[in-house]
Amino acid sequence: MTSGAGTTVGSAIATPGSDRRELVAARDAVRSRLGVVSMLLVGAGVAWWSTAARMSGMDAGPGTALGALGWFTGVWAVMMAAMMLPSLAPTAAVYATLTRRYEPSRWLLFAGGYLLVWSAAGVVAYGLFELGKALSASDFTWDSYGRLLSAGVLALAALYQLTPAKRACLAKCRSPLRVLRESWGEGWPGAFAMGMRSGGWCIGCSWALMTALFALGVMSLTWMALVAALVALEKICPSPRAARVATATVLAALAVGVLSAPHDVPGLVVPGSPGAMHAIKAMG
Repeated sequence: MTSGAGTTVGSAIATPGSDRRELVAARDAVRSRLGVVSMLLVGAGVAWWSTAARMSGMDAGPGTALGALGWFTGVWAVMMAAMMLPSLAPTAAVYATLTRRYEPSRWLLFAGGYLLVWSAAGVVAYGLFELGKALSASDFTWDSYGRLLSAGVLALAALYQLTPAKRACLAKCRSPLRVLRESWGEGWPGAFAMGMRSGGWCIGCSWALMTALFALGVMSLTWMALVAALVALEKICPSPRAARVATATVLAALAVGVLSAPHDVPGLVVPGSPGAMHAIKAMG
């Protein structure tokens, strides 16, 4: 980090602090940049409204059809804005605080880079999902091995919460000052690149939760809200270990419920059940 904002950042975060110090710094940044936080929360609210409108009448159960790639990519991008912008707010507030004297609106590009990475992740998920359906459509219907597959995905997602990789990525997500110090870039291109880097760490932290979303019903507002709440919990809970264990416990309980008594899992739309809703409009 050299001149301009880089000098300010270098002096402010030359030495990374403890997890507690990082959380305090993020809290102080949120207080000082309430305008930035408010804009992100409003954007998330609009995205939730748009998502609810576009998903109206669609099948919200496991294995639902994703529609055309272009349609899904648009829906996924809005979904990520709804789910992830609230969790991004502390990091964006820290970044906006560090750059407010130079380019006050640079944080918008930072947030744009973050969402672009998550949108790209959706394209990858779409490809893997469609490939899996093409290779084993008849074998993994819900009444065949579909329920076992969903439960297995949830169990693996739960196990990931306890791995060193999860711990390392979560540490980055909970340390916005440290991440900014390590990846600082000047100007607008630097802001966009830093947002993408932050998004990359976030994917490393939360990809298993997003996979669990597919196992529960990717078009379900209920499961979207649960996953968003778990992501937020992991980022703001005073104890990262407690947050990871709590997330793992929720996912493990869902895995057991889906496998043993899917009709008793609150919010789960079981494929083929009377309550299942199917798409009533074109998705391409």
